[in-house]
Amino acid sequence: MEKRTGLVFGVQHFSIHDGNGVRTNVFFKGCPIHCIWCHNPEGISPKALLTFSAAKCVGCGACFTMCPQVHQMVDGTHILNRDACKTCFQCVEACPGQALEQVGTEMTVQELMEDLLRDLRYYKASGGGVTLSGGEPMMQFPFAKAILEACREAGIGTAMETCGVALTDHYRQMLPLVDTFLLDIKESDPIRHKEFTGADNAIILKNLAFLSEEGARIILRCPIIPGLNDRKEHFEFLAKLSQQHAGVLGIELMPYHKMGTSKADRMGLERQDPFDEPEKDAVVGWNRIIEDAGGTVMTY
Repeated sequence: MEKRTGLVFGVQHFSIHDGNGVRTNVFFKGCPIHCIWCHNPEGISPKALLTFSAAKCVGCGACFTMCPQVHQMVDGTHILNRDACKTCFQCVEACPGQALEQVGTEMTVQELMEDLLRDLRYYKASGGGVTLSGGEPMMQFPFAKAILEACREAGIGTAMETCGVALTDHYRQMLPLVDTFLLDIKESDPIRHKEFTGADNAIILKNLAFLSEEGARIILRCPIIPGLNDRKEHFEFLAKLSQQHAGVLGIELMPYHKMGTSKADRMGLERQDPFDEPEKDAVVGWNRIIEDAGGTVMTY
């Protein structure tokens, strides 16, 4: 098996929300866009990150000895100087309370496949498989492709969540290796899309059209953030978009949650503005708008 390596920040076993059946999700580091509500902010940077949880810190001083230029105790508070951190992660190894953790591990195709194959019998029994997520798997295209090829050889079903911002030729090469594309549609209005994500949505719609024309199975995954894109016209756009492309199986709405805010704090990333989490009745109303406009809402 090829010795190609990639940077992964998580492998989640026994997932039932990212494709059919029992699945294992692989989270790839690196993303070409920056959504202001991102629930996986640790996946944006293509590099490994140091995370610090103050609640787990026991004040033992092991990290102060290991990296005094990075870790200091000031007035009884553990201060982390990230600007001085060279991400050697020796402090992580020294921390007995796991208050410090490395987010992003380099893995070979063989190492990752050994982990994924542990659940082969569950994939077979449930019609599940492996889902590549992130971050954005296409940011590590050669590694992602090698993993999908290995899954094909092992008879494992595959899915890939993607923001759609990647070379069309790369999607062309992924077509025979991916059973279902979970394609994110974050905003219908181009100006709003760029404001919320930093990227134009034209390339996303272009790649959606390409995948559909080539016969791909596609689910539109749509994060909905109250006050930003929970507009009637946006839901109607999603319904129309799904009708325009024969490859689209349906629409999966993903109501906003605040998980990303605490993650960003632990990694010293730019603090997110917490939006309101929607009430259950609001989500039911969103689904109804889509269905009334002729769209199909997907649930697992």
